[in-house]
Amino acid sequence: MLEIGTGSGYQTAILALLCERVFTIERIPELSFRARKILNELGFKNINFLIGDGSVGWPDYAPYDGIIVTAGAPDIPKALIEQLAEKGRLVIPIGGEYFQTLNVIKKQKGTILRKELFECTFVPLVGKEGWEDK
Repeated sequence: MLEIGTGSGYQTAILALLCERVFTIERIPELSFRARKILNELGFKNINFLIGDGSVGWPDYAPYDGIIVTAGAPDIPKALIEQLAEKGRLVIPIGGEYFQTLNVIKKQKGTILRKELFECTFVPLVGKEGWEDK
């Protein structure tokens, strides 16, 4: 599982209980350091942390069976589609900087299937394949 946006690490912990391995990317170093410290203290051993641009994913460990993005993107980042495994799912909010629609993307026989679920509001996905940092 690839998680874009570690934040406090709460969702990372839940994913680590549900998945064999979690790769989590956070662009704000202080958030990543704090989450890593807490999750290490709690005994999680199946989480890899990276400080960087989540909009380009983490190709070193791809393909991923699941990718979850906790920030709104203007469109589906091509890098994340490329890193998604066959039959994998990508959950990502797509839309404007302040309001998005939650999407589930599935890769099936090389084809991308997209399902829009509901409107939502997330912080902007900042990065090369997201929004420009202000």
